[in-house]
Amino acid sequence: MTATTPEGAPAWFTEALAASVEVGIVNVGGADIHYRAWGKPGDESGIVLVHGGAAHSRWWDHIAPFLAGDRRVVALDLSGHGDSGRRPEYRMELWADEVLATAEAGRAGPHPLVIGHSMGGMVSLTTARLRGSELAGAVAIDTPFWDNLPEDAAANAQQAFGPLRTYPTKDDALRRFKLIPTQDGNVPAVLAHIAETSLHERASGWSWKFDPNVFRGRTTLRTLTLPQCRVAVFRAERGLVPPDMGDLIAERLGRVVPVVEIPFSAHHVMIDQPLSLITGLRTLLADWTHSEPHKPTPEV
Repeated sequence: MTATTPEGAPAWFTEALAASVEVGIVNVGGADIHYRAWGKPGDESGIVLVHGGAAHSRWWDHIAPFLAGDRRVVALDLSGHGDSGRRPEYRMELWADEVLATAEAGRAGPHPLVIGHSMGGMVSLTTARLRGSELAGAVAIDTPFWDNLPEDAAANAQQAFGPLRTYPTKDDALRRFKLIPTQDGNVPAVLAHIAETSLHERASGWSWKFDPNVFRGRTTLRTLTLPQCRVAVFRAERGLVPPDMGDLIAERLGRVVPVVEIPFSAHHVMIDQPLSLITGLRTLLADWTHSEPHKPTPEV
């Protein structure tokens, strides 16, 4: 589906959506995984962007072009999300396979940096735990480790993400779009773009793209072990990762993990503070390009 640029969108957003983008498909374990790619493959490690639960690759449309200066940037739809195929069950380990297969198919390898938001942060660190030697690094953005993800909590409470409804018109569906958790201060053009690209048209009407079964029986990341690659954590000042959780994550990962706070942001950082997120990620990339990784101090 081709989305239109919302009226009154800021110039930087319009520029991002006008950037050249390639689309592709790679089959992973019997499911077709759709992805979008920006920039030319080069000498620098590419980037794979991983969305959160019930989201999709187009949450990154306004972020990816600003990370693709001299890097290849790929954003995928995890299975059960967006335009990708569905599975009988969903596991972090299989999503990690999808990340690496997409990196290869989208030419973001051979040692990509994986950046994930919320549930996507769990996918990123699972990839780092299982295949860290194949990565340049992993970044988790406002991922509440050891707590339930907001989408899981809403699904378990039957407040959202139940059986998919079909709406007679796109406008009817868009009026029902909401963020989980809700938040104020969103950039209207970003929110409108994400809402519109979350829908697809069927013969009977319009419905959301995600598979509700994603939230049933899914395993989450409950333990953190030091992976064989660099790791960074971004937390939203008003999000789901309080300062003490950020400190605990850094401690569990050997005290060599930067914890970066995005000020004035809620959980969905790319919707209410996108430029701050871009700046933070660019700064991290610049540092990791020109510095040596710190090694954890062995316990005596």
